[in-house]
Amino acid sequence: MRNARLQFAILLAAALLHALGAIGTSECFADDKTTPEGPGAAIYRDQCISCHGEQGEGTNEYKRALAGDRSVVELTKFIHDTMPKDSAEDCVGPDAERVAKYIYEAFYSKDAQARLHPPRIELARLTVRQYRNALADLIGSFRDPGEAPAERGLKGEYYKSSRPRGRDREFERVDRTIAFDFKDSSPDPDKIKPEEFSARWRGSVFAPDTGEYEFIVKTENGARLWVNDDQKPLIDAGVKSGDDREFRATIWLVGGRWYPLRLEFLKSKEPTASIALRWKPPHLAPHAIDERHLSTAHVPEVYAFATPFPPDDKSVGYERGTFVSKAWDAATTEAAIETAAYVEANLRELAGASDRDGDRDARLREFCQKFVERAFRRPLADDERRLYIDRQFDEAGNPGTAVKRVVLLALKSPRFLFRELGTDEVDGYDVAERLAFGLWDSLPDAALLKAAAAGELATREQVASHARRMAGDERAKAKLREFLLLWLRVDQPLELSKDKALFADFDADVASDLRRSLELLLDDVIEGEKADFRALLATDEVWLNGRLAKVYGAELPPDADFTKVKLDDGQRAGVVSHPYLMATFAYSAASSPIHRGVFVSRSLLGRALRQPPEAVAPLAPDLHPDLTTRARTVLQTSPEACQMCHGMINPLGFALENFDAVGRYRKEEKGKPIDAVGQYLTREGDERKFAGPRELADFLLASDEAREAFAEQLFHYMVQQPIRAYGNETLPRLKQEFVQSDHDIRAALVEIMAASALQSRKTATGAVSK
Repeated sequence: MRNARLQFAILLAAALLHALGAIGTSECFADDKTTPEGPGAAIYRDQCISCHGEQGEGTNEYKRALAGDRSVVELTKFIHDTMPKDSAEDCVGPDAERVAKYIYEAFYSKDAQARLHPPRIELARLTVRQYRNALADLIGSFRDPGEAPAERGLKGEYYKSSRPRGRDREFERVDRTIAFDFKDSSPDPDKIKPEEFSARWRGSVFAPDTGEYEFIVKTENGARLWVNDDQKPLIDAGVKSGDDREFRATIWLVGGRWYPLRLEFLKSKEPTASIALRWKPPHLAPHAIDERHLSTAHVPEVYAFATPFPPDDKSVGYERGTFVSKAWDAATTEAAIETAAYVEANLRELAGASDRDGDRDARLREFCQKFVERAFRRPLADDERRLYIDRQFDEAGNPGTAVKRVVLLALKSPRFLFRELGTDEVDGYDVAERLAFGLWDSLPDAALLKAAAAGELATREQVASHARRMAGDERAKAKLREFLLLWLRVDQPLELSKDKALFADFDADVASDLRRSLELLLDDVIEGEKADFRALLATDEVWLNGRLAKVYGAELPPDADFTKVKLDDGQRAGVVSHPYLMATFAYSAASSPIHRGVFVSRSLLGRALRQPPEAVAPLAPDLHPDLTTRARTVLQTSPEACQMCHGMINPLGFALENFDAVGRYRKEEKGKPIDAVGQYLTREGDERKFAGPRELADFLLASDEAREAFAEQLFHYMVQQPIRAYGNETLPRLKQEFVQSDHDIRAALVEIMAASALQSRKTATGAVSK
């Protein structure tokens, strides 16, 4: 084992050195030191360089680099009002404009930063999400794919005996959800006597998110539940004992996939009968599994390992695998060991070879070659086959051990664990890998590998054709859903709690229902015919159920399921004013224009905001009982040091002041009319004003900044590389194509992959315009 680990370390080090050398900065770009000269340069050298450095890199006195996304107009105003420090009158009017233009073009803007510090396509390891998906699909590629999701609900079979035996089956039907109270009767009194009966439901359950799911069966009778394992029940309460009526068990599921599910219900001597199937998905409270997440289709088991992994770095706004820690390396080792044991235990099913087969050795070698090739995303060369396959079988002593060694060796190889591991030029297999990880966070499927082998991933149209096919897959929809939650800053939600004295009806169940309401809005757009970006910002309908209707003033029956409702006379505007987001970006007892303004500026407009120079606690409402939240916010952020950021943040948040701390619409606060007038200075220098959420949404819908911000964030999430490594022209082109597609998000995914998948590693940085 020690020798094997040494071999892995040598392979990894060699691969890293090779890849880092291959993905170097292009000479033509690195040698470019051109910076604009003119009157602004002279002013900068005379008045600014001592504090900010020659290229805005900072000094001991002022450590922050001069780099950001403010426009020349905004920089001019800031310099005119505040610079140089302690003598702002020395640089005003035209001089402020000249130095602002010089700073912007020389080193401040994103284009200037890309010229000075060329971004590149980075060597990257698999993220945790990619690792889980890759192993699920790698194992799954050796199983029958099963049926496509069919009718919603579960197929139910009802029996006249206390055990579900074939000869006792009376009828079958599709049940949309499992929530039955038969009381002292039976499912069909004309066919089944109430004294004893049983039922069996089969089908599949869809996990929308990756994480731990708690399944709950409620019954006073007997029940068994199987999830993703047809042999061992997740819940085994077939023999009734004691007074327990609720049975719980947890299981880890990978999001964006259907899992086999079977539930048996057994009624014998008990006077009454009832059964309900519920679950607690990640970030939600327990609730019934509705028909949207159930299907009558038969699907195979999905491999989901249990080894915990450290979280990925998200410091740049999206997950990336550019940091390799000891904890991550140890986790990949443990997961490889767990996977090897799973493969050995399921070898007959996966390899199609039993102990009695005369050609078992040959079948297992063939299985291992396919396993390694699928893991590496390309065919094996002869020397690789000898290392990974033949040598292991020759030295292992028995075929089962050889298979485990092959699996361990493959899953610890840099060829599996790392992406962008190759020469300067990309081939069809590189393109297939980029498409698969970009859209699915997983391995290429058979169609992609076949196209790569045939040389059919060489043109933009060929890439776009496969991307369109892949964008309709559940894995692509799951990744897009994860992106939208990250875009909205609620991918890792905090517990929502509100002041009980002010909001007595707001509890954990309401908070959970609010998140489900937001997720239904996102799913509605994702599943739509066009996945229209504008619907995210513009819809005036909110998904509500009976419990939420009571809190937000809609007329629905108390037990109503989720349905679309128009709220507040058309004042709602998609995610801009969704009650879950309004409640999230608020305090326990009051709204927060600052939190909401940060959300709009960062997420919806893509503006970069620096951390405040010092932590400032919000002013307590009881210290200023006569002030509205808006007035209190103005008072709190009035110091000059705050205005560089809050001059933009606050007016955006003020436009959402019609919503209180739980996201309910209001027209007054403390007996005073709500002032929801806001404004925004665009990068072009135009001041736009809006009053209330509807006008704010209209501004965002027409904003080039909002479209560009969405396209850039979507690119980063899908590709996990800096967009300017693909050329400064890439983002403007994507924005233009996004508009031309009528804001179709799925079309944007296709264009992103077409723009990135064929990019040569050698020419990537050189493509950045000077």
